[in-house]
Parts: sequence; structure tokens; C-alpha cells
Amino acid sequence: MGTNISGKIILIAGSNGLVGKGISEYLTINGALVIDADIANKNQLEENKIYFDICNKASINEAIELITKKHGKIDCLINCAYPRNKNYGRHFFDVEYHDFCENINIHLGGYFLCMQTFAGFFLKQGYGNIINFSSIYGVVPPKFEIYENTKMTVPVEYVAIKSAIIQMSKYLAKYLKNKNIRVNAISIGGVYDKQPEPFLTAYKSKCLNKGMLNVNDVMGTIKFLVSNDSEFINGQNIIIDDGFTL
Repeated sequence: MGTNISGKIILIAGSNGLVGKGISEYLTINGALVIDADIANKNQLEENKIYFDICNKASINEAIELITKKHGKIDCLINCAYPRNKNYGRHFFDVEYHDFCENINIHLGGYFLCMQTFAGFFLKQGYGNIINFSSIYGVVPPKFEIYENTKMTVPVEYVAIKSAIIQMSKYLAKYLKNKNIRVNAISIGGVYDKQPEPFLTAYKSKCLNKGMLNVNDVMGTIKFLVSNDSEFINGQNIIIDDGFTL
């Protein structure tokens, strides 16, 4: 008998992104009732799609209220939102201080606010499950050599944010000891999104088998963490990277 998530009410923050869309489709097919929550959903009238700003507490609380009023519960928050400002992605010496601070605020700060607000709700509900998306670059330093011959780089803000998300997830898991609320992080490797061929080849050389992941490669782990089968997995960072971090 396979892992069962039928009837789970799951909110996905950042559901319009590449990974978020994949998670939403996969969990829905597997029997969960998924709430697609994204800042791009303003004026969205489609059922189970709501406006959601991880940097706005009123927005988060409104979403919680709407969902619980309609469905009576929320079993799990999956946060894969990826907010960033217009100057995000510059090389190290080109990053302005105010841009660095703004990106830390909206990304890491948004994850903090989401975790804080949902943890408060889950305490009242009596149980809960939070899954945060981090990255391999929250675990190991960048392998800068794979970006040679491309215009790509690893933003310094990204590594600061993603490493902090892992520790913040562990912090909250321990803070909520004996409260029946789980908090885990997932650190995924690179996901294919039409990156240049020199990068894909160099990236694969650092892995053990496949190289860049497809969105579907993450789904089995997500389903497991959502389900009751992972009841005693708490405060962990699960790495899915085909050995890139070794």
C-alpha cells in the first residue's frame, strides 16, 4: 500500500513558480486538496487559488481564515515562494547593500513571517506540518567553476537566505517540541529550466548519475513529508541533488 495523502488540505506558497506548479499538480492527482497561494493570484476567482503575500501578515491570516472557514482545517504549509527584487542575481561586487538587505528581508523575512503565523495557527488547531524549500547552496558553498562560459552566477543573497532557512526550520521544530507540529526543510539541486548547455554539462559532472533534476524528481519526497508516514521526521533538512553536495 502506497503513501496516502488523500483528504489532506495543503497550502502551497509560491504555487505559480516552476516547482510550486509541479507540486500542486502532483499532490492534487494523489488525492490532496491543494490551495494554490501566490502573490500573482490577485483578483483570481478560480476555486482553490488565493492571493498570498508571504511578507504581509494580514494576507497570510486572511488566507488561513478563508481556508479553514471552507474546509475546516489546514494540514500542511509548503513554502516554495521565491521573492526577489529587480536587481537580484548580480555578481558579488555588483550587489548594492540596499539590494542585499531588501532581498534578505522579502525572502528570508517572508519565510519567517509565514512560519510564525502558521505555527500560531497550528498551535490552536492542535497539529500541523511545515515544509520549507531551501537549496543545495544552503548546505555547501557554490561550485563557481560550473558557471564559467555562461552569464550565470550564484547570488550571494541566495546562499545567505537558503542556509538561514535550514537553521530557522530546525529552530522552529525544536521550539515547538511536544506541540505536534513538524517543521522540515528540503534542499534541492538544480532544476532544469532551459539553462545553457555548457552549464548543464558542467553541472552533471559534479553529480553521480542524472545531473540537473526535473520537477518530478522532487515529488516523491514531498508526498512522503506531507503524509503520516513521515510522522517522526522533524527538524530535518532533506537533500535531493543526485550527489551534487558530496
